[in-house]
Amino acid sequence: MYRQKLVLVGNGMAGLRCIESIIMNNPNAFEITIFGSEPHVNYNRILLSTVLQGNTSFEDITINDRNWYKKHNIQLFTGETVVKIERENRLLKTDKEREVYYDKLIIATGSVPFILPVTGVDKEGVIAFRTIEDCQKMIETSKQYTKAVVIGGGLLGLEAARGLLNLGMEVNVVHIAGYLMERQLDSTASILLQKELENQGMRFLLKKETKVIIGNDRVERVCFNDGTEVEADLVVMAAGVRPNIQLAKESGINTNRAIIVNDYLETSDPNIYAVGECAEHKGLVYGLVKPLYEQGEVLAKHICDIKSQGYQGSVLSTKLKISGVELFSAGQFLGDETTKSITAFDELDGIYKKVVFQERKIIGAVLYGDTKASTQLLDMILKRKEVTKEEKITLFQSSSTGESLIASMAYSDIICNCNTVSKGAIIEAVQNKGLTTVEQVKHCTKATGSCGGCKPSVTELLEYTQSDSFDEDIEQKVMCSCTTLTEDEVVNKMQLGNLTSAQEVMDVLEWGNSAGCSICRPALSYYLGMIYPEYEIKQETLFINEQKNATVQSDNRYSVIPQMYGGITNAEDLRKIANVADKYDISHVAVTSEQRVHLMGVKKEDLPGVWADLNMPLSSKYGNTVQNVKTCIGEHVCHCDKNQALLLAVDLEKRFEYISTPYRIKMGISACMHNGAGSTTKDIGVMGIDRGWEIYVGGSSGRNVRAGELLCVAETNEEAIEIIIGFIQYYRETANYLERTWQWVERVGLIHVREVLFDKELSQQLIQRLEMGAAQRKKLEESTI
Repeated sequence: MYRQKLVLVGNGMAGLRCIESIIMNNPNAFEITIFGSEPHVNYNRILLSTVLQGNTSFEDITINDRNWYKKHNIQLFTGETVVKIERENRLLKTDKEREVYYDKLIIATGSVPFILPVTGVDKEGVIAFRTIEDCQKMIETSKQYTKAVVIGGGLLGLEAARGLLNLGMEVNVVHIAGYLMERQLDSTASILLQKELENQGMRFLLKKETKVIIGNDRVERVCFNDGTEVEADLVVMAAGVRPNIQLAKESGINTNRAIIVNDYLETSDPNIYAVGECAEHKGLVYGLVKPLYEQGEVLAKHICDIKSQGYQGSVLSTKLKISGVELFSAGQFLGDETTKSITAFDELDGIYKKVVFQERKIIGAVLYGDTKASTQLLDMILKRKEVTKEEKITLFQSSSTGESLIASMAYSDIICNCNTVSKGAIIEAVQNKGLTTVEQVKHCTKATGSCGGCKPSVTELLEYTQSDSFDEDIEQKVMCSCTTLTEDEVVNKMQLGNLTSAQEVMDVLEWGNSAGCSICRPALSYYLGMIYPEYEIKQETLFINEQKNATVQSDNRYSVIPQMYGGITNAEDLRKIANVADKYDISHVAVTSEQRVHLMGVKKEDLPGVWADLNMPLSSKYGNTVQNVKTCIGEHVCHCDKNQALLLAVDLEKRFEYISTPYRIKMGISACMHNGAGSTTKDIGVMGIDRGWEIYVGGSSGRNVRAGELLCVAETNEEAIEIIIGFIQYYRETANYLERTWQWVERVGLIHVREVLFDKELSQQLIQRLEMGAAQRKKLEESTI
């Protein structure tokens, strides 16, 4: 099978997030090659300041090591720069005379430091702050020299200044504006920050415009337009960055301030995309990690032919910690004549809060010194939510009151915005895996693994989980009132004790009610069936027996359902059904939405005759099983080919015919994007696209409709079947009895499910276990007929 050649130019955070998402969506679609100008693997550039400050090593900020590239069969060229794109030939050329062809190309060249165009910038001791090498130069310089000047009072400049202070240098920060970090803070918060940093030893030269850098071979002084100057052994240029668009420009791709892209991150060349700091979307260029990750995920879907609404822009938010000071800003925090604001200023404790409203909806906020309300604020800004009086009180509540905002957050509230990690996901990881440090949480969930702004919240959440006031166990509750054990504990003891019947379980585990109840008895039967495939699950209240499949109706008559795999039948079987209906005076013959014929109102004494005269397989989809697959063969407005969808439905129904599940599973297969089978609101939905099948999971078409999430794209029927079998078996093995697929996916995480199913060895084991269980169940049932 031919795999398209996908080349990524740029080995940074935005580009690699896109590649990670592509691998999740469709791991076998592309043959991937990556070029990076730096001689390193992918690392977190945002955390360079922590390396400079001596808090972390390069290994600590590495995102994807070389083993990751190798595991995903990615060809990586580090220390090599792409210098030319021959678009007509789809060919790249590098500075090492390498030539590589591509089908699809992603440009993620990021940005380059802005070096002030003044005399003397070429002198020794004038450097930028952008790479690991820049950090190393500053560290080496600090061993011989003492005076440093940082040009730029934004986030990058202040972080560089803090690092140089830690290295023992005297630091002057030069800034052209009247106050620091004017893009992230209002003037009040900025003045507070400046005072705190001055107390730590930094000195600030505001409203200063650099004129010239003086020195012989090495820098000695920095002179300003107002005639003043300052001594310097080291000058760090941290006055901003510029999109790195030279390669795109020279290749004839449309650019403005950056590379112009549409909602799907496409450039003016349909085979070339741009993502990250080098991309310009609707006139905006983003430099924060969250928007860049969002772009990467949208591009990954598009390039994998997955339908999405495209990139709609981002609400900017910044949460960070500078020299021990917690800061947060989001949205339109400056306000204008159309807005009103609420501010709270505790000068004694150094806490400042400002929330900007348009009518009663929050559109922006600034927090200084206490950022515990940041997650709640950002959620309100994104949802443009009207704020109640109670919520206003909570937002402006001081952390010194002892009230914990972390405790009041819902499980679904997001802690790490960069990687969309919720409070519930972190608590579950902490409880199930015994995590005790922020570093462990990062490796397990990715929270704090990008900008690091959520680290205070993660730290507080860890402290909260270890405190006496914590009472939010996500662990399973007791199975029922008959026992004090959880379902996991019961299953574990069943396996360790080789308990083989429900009564034995209840006796040995000292059930309070020795006969069990309506909750635990079916659950025990299900778990016994999972542990011992030969265990016969008896549901005598629902069926005459499991072989003949007659379902009791409310009027004490019965319903018999002839099997029609995929809803397909023939004239002979239809005649049999009609003759049986006439012979036994069955007045209600219904066709369901799953393309099955129900013979309803059969008398109990007529059942043996009905079964004998039909003489055909019967369907038993009552109870917790994989239900008959809904297809769209009757969709009159769609003329797309239905054959492959029908074949897939037939194959799946036969494979799952003898399988029980924690809760009934509804499946739909839509032959095309018209979605005639409602596949996106099923437990498992399959939708035909140009190059295969989109597979959705965790949907629900019940009273409260839920849209399924895209699990992956399968190129063939065989691949789709393997993915679905693996999903159902993993659900059977790890879900609680009566836990819906959407609840299970929400609990364990879609990313985790993908990791299991995309592991070839684990996937094959799941398939083998399901097929073995189905074969044993079929053999057992046939032997008792």
